[in-house]
Amino acid sequence: MKNFIGVDIGGMTIKGIIVDGDGVVKAEGSIVTGCEKGGDEMCNNICTLIKTMLGDAKLENSQISGVGIGCPGLIDSKNGVVVFAGNLNLKNFPLAEKVRALTGFEVKTTNDANAAALGEAKFGAGKQYNDSILVTLGTGVGGGIVIDGELFEGGKSAGTEIGHMVIVENGLQCTCGRKGCYERYASASALMDQTRNAMEENKDSLMWSKYNLQTVSGKTPFEFAASDAAANSVVNGYIQHLACGITNLANIFRPQVVMLGGGVSEQGERLTKPLQKILDADIMGGTEFAPVKVVKAALGSRAGAFGAAALGM
Repeated sequence: MKNFIGVDIGGMTIKGIIVDGDGVVKAEGSIVTGCEKGGDEMCNNICTLIKTMLGDAKLENSQISGVGIGCPGLIDSKNGVVVFAGNLNLKNFPLAEKVRALTGFEVKTTNDANAAALGEAKFGAGKQYNDSILVTLGTGVGGGIVIDGELFEGGKSAGTEIGHMVIVENGLQCTCGRKGCYERYASASALMDQTRNAMEENKDSLMWSKYNLQTVSGKTPFEFAASDAAANSVVNGYIQHLACGITNLANIFRPQVVMLGGGVSEQGERLTKPLQKILDADIMGGTEFAPVKVVKAALGSRAGAFGAAALGM
């Protein structure tokens, strides 16, 4: 049985996993990223993590068939180069080459959101489908697209920036420079902003009984939606915006499934059921010929590591 190593680089922590071809976990672990000391130190930490996991799994180097790395930022997947990763302070950094030199393994790289999408497609909520899209709802909106079992990354691996399609023309200013981007309305950060605005406009809202403007989270409006009109309005508006983007993606790519990840997705069916209803009503051509399911992602924070391992398969 072949074995594969997946490495998921985060701003603070690097997660790693060893799986076989069926996705059975042989070992997993984590280590500090160490990027404040430069890319070489980060690569040394990756190497240390790999050695530790190999020891835990009682595997020799010869039993590993490939290593995949998911990394935040703009990644040149073909050449294994981190073109730019602001949070890691890396620019034009030859990540694959460095790790290959340290470990002797063949190394493939991709953006961390793409890795998570591949992980869910191969081993998670999308494993029964050939075509899937992952939408992650966190500080921003990210995700990835898998077509016929393969990652779709766009030209020079720079595409699939799901959060930066415009859903409100001349809408809220986005950090990317455009206005009205999806992540300004559908991210967890956007949901928190919408909740704060609703609380400020409704001083009698029940949300004030448990939260203030500093302690609001993505679950706040859902917690009170059944008993508070302001909270219910926030939830309904958020779902409408989220559904708009999902419908756009469904009309363009027509995947078999759209998977929701990130903190907001923990609402489960309170999110997926109304989204499914809106998508079924709005999708081009209806649902009889090519329906699209909306489901919660399954792998949580491990999706990136699973997907990185799948790069080597």
